[in-house]
Amino acid sequence: MAELSTLARPYAKAAFAYAQQASDLSGWSAALATAAAVSQSEKVSELLENPQLTSEERAEKFLSICSDDLSESGKNFIRLLAENNRLPLLPEISALFEELKAKAESTIDVEVVSARALSDAQSAELTKALGKKFGREVHLHSSVDENLLGGAIVRAGDTVIDGTVRGRLAKLAEAMNS
Repeated sequence: MAELSTLARPYAKAAFAYAQQASDLSGWSAALATAAAVSQSEKVSELLENPQLTSEERAEKFLSICSDDLSESGKNFIRLLAENNRLPLLPEISALFEELKAKAESTIDVEVVSARALSDAQSAELTKALGKKFGREVHLHSSVDENLLGGAIVRAGDTVIDGTVRGRLAKLAEAMNS
């Protein structure tokens, strides 16, 4: 079976193109996030997998739950996904849409996991340095992992920077063994 992202990508690109043309990226972002959350509900998942329902019935039942948060074009998008049996892909479609949105807005979400909480000054300095590195506005999300001895792990999209003590020691050991 194809990867979920491969199946979801054309729908995310189409939604993004429409939202960009309509100058409503934030509206579509919120609508897709809501629809993705609804699709992950256990009861809704059972509904989406029910073979006794037609695609139209699935779409209408799904829309009855979240139609207040969707525009008419958003509702049509949900109907299209139902028609193609792609409603379970909504979480992946939403995630891909957010990536496209961030790229268009020249922003990037960066997750920093450190041994200790970052001070405001450290966060600002890291945000500035990463902004230069990636050439985008950085939205920093930090968390603490008590299992780290020291340092931090930085994740930005596909890029991972391991600045932990354990990571540095592993690099040193590798260099000494080669």
